[in-house]
Amino acid sequence: MNRKVKEVADLVGISVRTLHHYDEIGLLKPDAVSESGYRLYSPANLDMLQQILFFKELGFPLKQIHEIITDPTFNRTEALILQKNMLIEKRSRLDQMIVTINKTIQYEKGAIEMNEKERFKGLGFSHNPYEEEARKRWGNQRVDEANEKVQSFSQEEQQSISNEWESIYTHLASLRDLSPSSTEAQKAIATWYQFLNENFGTYSLEAFKGLGEMYVQDERFTTNIDRYGKGLAKFMNEAMSVFAEAKKQ
Repeated sequence: MNRKVKEVADLVGISVRTLHHYDEIGLLKPDAVSESGYRLYSPANLDMLQQILFFKELGFPLKQIHEIITDPTFNRTEALILQKNMLIEKRSRLDQMIVTINKTIQYEKGAIEMNEKERFKGLGFSHNPYEEEARKRWGNQRVDEANEKVQSFSQEEQQSISNEWESIYTHLASLRDLSPSSTEAQKAIATWYQFLNENFGTYSLEAFKGLGEMYVQDERFTTNIDRYGKGLAKFMNEAMSVFAEAKKQ
């Protein structure tokens, strides 16, 4: 049974305008149009819309979602399994943040003691515990340049960078069962390399490769990165090494 755009919007709980936008950018084109010019969405269209909304909930930008679902190798069942695992991991991170918030409320009331580490548990990469190690590996100048650049960002820019960071890591986590040298993995790692260079100073290929090695050599990195998906740190290390060596040739 085909459904008109308003029916789909009411069924799913999104706006007609959103569906029109998805059509205009080629993300979700209805399979048919009525003689009166109404968009008609097929059951297959609804299946794809479900996938799009799952990816969107996980923080994927629309452009990236389009690339994923139009890839000839895209498999709906595999995608659903990955999305389920990613949502479970996201829920785990949110649960940890809720625990931290509840403890902080009790701390503010004077009911419990709470150290600084406990107050930031589950809050990701905003607080960087790895600066000392970074200074040892790449020197003070590189780290100071990165810190200066970050401090120059407005609050809106910082939020945008944080969102993009999460999106990149989430996407990489969805690929971690592939070969690190696969086209998909290398494309995602190239995005990570570009993101670092655009926002945190200039990374040489050697420094990028060294960063990947730190992901598995320093358990603090490994623990934080693997919150997005078990084995992600190892996958990124190998993919970053392949990327750096390929670009040197």
